[in-house]
Amino acid sequence: MRQSKKVIITCAVTGSIHTPSMSQYLPVTPDEIAQGAIEAVQAGAAMVHLHARDPATGQPKQDPKLFAQFLPVIKEQTDAIINITTGGGLGMTLEERLAPAVWAEPEVASMNMGSFNFNISGAGAKIDAFKYDWEAPYLEMTKDFILSNTFAQIEQGVGQLSALGTRFEFECYDVGHLYNVAHFADRGLIKPPFFLQCIFGILGGIGAHQENLLHMRAIADKLFGDDYYLSVLAAGKHQMPFVTMSALLGGNVRVGLEDSLYLGKGQMARSNAEQVTKIRTILEELSLEIATPEEARAMLQTKGKDNVAF
Repeated sequence: MRQSKKVIITCAVTGSIHTPSMSQYLPVTPDEIAQGAIEAVQAGAAMVHLHARDPATGQPKQDPKLFAQFLPVIKEQTDAIINITTGGGLGMTLEERLAPAVWAEPEVASMNMGSFNFNISGAGAKIDAFKYDWEAPYLEMTKDFILSNTFAQIEQGVGQLSALGTRFEFECYDVGHLYNVAHFADRGLIKPPFFLQCIFGILGGIGAHQENLLHMRAIADKLFGDDYYLSVLAAGKHQMPFVTMSALLGGNVRVGLEDSLYLGKGQMARSNAEQVTKIRTILEELSLEIATPEEARAMLQTKGKDNVAF
């Protein structure tokens, strides 16, 4: 693993897991997403990971026209690395998922590295009445849902976006996904340094136990040596402990309302910036330095802010 001399903070601003009924603070409209991202960067995030939503209902959407309403605003008002999802919303086709990144040609895009059961049906357990008709069925259907990321799909996505100069946040929900990254590296389809986002606490993926983080890092060390940077995100209550552990191990961190709606036990986060501020404070108290966007670009070897299509 490449030890991060400075910690890259990524902020995942809205995602496609949480629904509007779960938090009044979840960004939904293009203006809210832009503002959430800008505030997160001002708080210390070097990179923002972005999804889009239907501004009327909050339902996840991958329409490039929606991304076009907030990407230029974020680019103009911050120096952040803009990272666009290719995971999209649950149940979308690969073409739908890839469409915004193919249009935008971003510096970084996410790439899920394997198919697996993805069950978020319990996420709305505390909601008495949903605001929108789509929310409950969207969550409930994941009891019988496989998040599809076959080798053919990954190869298509990697091929299309690499041709545009886009680098990747390789999202690894289990140990096998690390081996899938190694497979594409061995074939020469992806190039180091690899930015490995190890994800803990999603039902169907690897569990949120500290031993699992150590195991993921150990396997990544065997597969990639010094050719990768570790980053970590964890769902819900596991967020802050796990990302702190990543930083202590020499890795990087991801926070944001996509991953957790809370700031602390029983305390809703009122913004993405609150979570960024909290992890930045923790890291600085541990005498760890925070990477600027330009320092993160140098580490990840991205093509630069001005070489995108928006």
